[in-house]
Amino acid sequence: MSRHGALNTFGRSGNPIIRSDVFTSKASSSEDRMTLNGAVNKTGILLFLTVLAATISWNFQGPFMLLVSIIGMFTAFIVGIATFGFWFFFVGWLVKPRPYLAPKTAPIYALGMGFLIGLISEQMESQFPGIVIQAVSLTFFVAASLLLAYKTGLIKPTQNFWLIVFSATVGILLTYIVNIFYSMFTGASFSFLTGNGMFGIGISLFVVAIASLNLVLDFDIIEQADEQGAPKYVEWFGAMALVATLIWLYIEILRLLSKLRR
Repeated sequence: MSRHGALNTFGRSGNPIIRSDVFTSKASSSEDRMTLNGAVNKTGILLFLTVLAATISWNFQGPFMLLVSIIGMFTAFIVGIATFGFWFFFVGWLVKPRPYLAPKTAPIYALGMGFLIGLISEQMESQFPGIVIQAVSLTFFVAASLLLAYKTGLIKPTQNFWLIVFSATVGILLTYIVNIFYSMFTGASFSFLTGNGMFGIGISLFVVAIASLNLVLDFDIIEQADEQGAPKYVEWFGAMALVATLIWLYIEILRLLSKLRR
């Protein structure tokens, strides 16, 4: 089975926020079809907005910026759910995706997450000087390496690849959700998520690996959309999904580096 065939069979990416049935819809005319270059350009725009907001949050610390970052986080969460929907492993769609909203919601999402990333990065940098540039560099090199591996065929998102990455991603998501509720009621977090011992570092390495492999599936689905003539708004939708995965990857790399430096 080809890589495209495998994904079309299952109808979804390993990334729970990006669905291939959205990307395989066809545009009504040749004028409003998405292109691969268009998706790349939109990704660049969203990354610029993310970095811009993060820079502002980094340089203007204080109660007001903390409030802005918190509002940005909740706003990004709301527009993310509105655009990508919410899919639960055993139930299915609780909120169905609305990809046509992406041209409006994607910039809002990028700015909201940018303010949050700036706050997190500044706090980590104050504890571990130099860690942010290391995390940014590693995120860039990991993404570039995986894109090269995908384009050259070294990594192929086959049926088994999809099953492994998707299952691991859902498992990580559920673990994080349970940990949030656990910390709310007990005031403590799961030690294997926060510990800096060998086991904790191993868990972080595993999560970084899964976040990285989600990029491969994102690349493949966007390429499918280009080949099948998906609507123009899918450029924004695909770019928003890629940026979301890159943000996740950056945060997990930041967490891993902090454990290694403790």
